[in-house]
Amino acid sequence: MELDGTSPELAGKSALVTGGSSGIGLAAARLLAARGARVVCVSHTPPVEETGDAITHIRADVTDEASIAAAVGDTVRRHGGLDILVACAGIQRYGTAADTTTATWQQVMAVNVEGAFLAVKHALPALRNSGAGSIVLVSSVQAFVTQKNVAAYTASKGALNALTRSIAVDEAAFNVRANTVCPGSVDTPMLRDAAAGFSDGTDEGAAELVATWGRSHPLGRVARPDEVAEAIAFLASERASFITGIALPVDGGLLAQVAVALPD
Repeated sequence: MELDGTSPELAGKSALVTGGSSGIGLAAARLLAARGARVVCVSHTPPVEETGDAITHIRADVTDEASIAAAVGDTVRRHGGLDILVACAGIQRYGTAADTTTATWQQVMAVNVEGAFLAVKHALPALRNSGAGSIVLVSSVQAFVTQKNVAAYTASKGALNALTRSIAVDEAAFNVRANTVCPGSVDTPMLRDAAAGFSDGTDEGAAELVATWGRSHPLGRVARPDEVAEAIAFLASERASFITGIALPVDGGLLAQVAVALPD
């Protein structure tokens, strides 16, 4: 892709971001908009912060097919097409395969996997028509490795990576690319809520635990949402025009190290 030095690289592009009310989704929406895209955020709650005129918010439930289909249709009508889909909506629930309830399993799969599938399914006609559509699913390092007590979550992220490969192969003939980003720990409201639940429930206790989790990454900290957004924006752009079907870790080196350490 060649830029003229003045135009943002995504100028003229239309993007839809699910799960765009906070965390990685909101950061991605803001970065895509800053680079010139016309962005629609889809979530079941309003954005936690002001997003400005460059981003439109549509309230929708990614687990409800009629709701997400309507949101995609609204985006296409509003902007005359769709070039980029970022599927970021996700939830975390804890439990082993033995003690996770069927209802919890179904809830995680409905949001994390079916929500992404439905967004892709209904966005594909417009993405095909764009001539250079890009899909980015937000997965996790736990598609490759896992903590204890996250059976449903880690299974859902593994499914997202597999789904991405399938989309990449099936849609290549239409010049639609599909990739995933796989973050390590990211300082989002979801991570802070988890930290509060595993600590004393205070903001200070949560912050201390987040810092502890960060030290397990070779870079010594958790990621910022905008750092993951940079990877999303790259894969969404024409700079990544020959990249499809990959799972890109954005993990501070977490997957590069083994847990067993030599003595100091």
